[in-house]
Amino acid sequence: MNADIKAVEAAVRTYLDGLYEGDAEKLAHVFHPTSALTTAREDGTIQILPRDQWLEAVRNRPAPQKAGLQRDDHILTIDLVGPTLAMVKVKCQMPPRYFTDLLSLLKIESRWQIVQKVFMTETAGA
Repeated sequence: MNADIKAVEAAVRTYLDGLYEGDAEKLAHVFHPTSALTTAREDGTIQILPRDQWLEAVRNRPAPQKAGLQRDDHILTIDLVGPTLAMVKVKCQMPPRYFTDLLSLLKIESRWQIVQKVFMTETAGA
């Protein structure tokens, strides 16, 4: 397997581990400082959350692991677009919320980092 694909997969696995464990430091390691998280709200507006604001929210919410929630996350696709750009699609959950994330990664100073997360949320029973 291509070394870059392995490195991208490792970065995304760290992201998924950090989400489940509620580990903001793991997340900070794989998200570039200028990154943001973007989603469409139910009212049709766009919400853009800077990385550090999101990390603070992670620090202040119960970790799915500690809450006893089942872990169920999957890397669906890894598209190595070029030598410095990758796009990864993942599914993860924090019941009753289920997420689909599109992660844009850039290879910066020989390390793959998430520079943008665009996501949607579905709620069980909704």
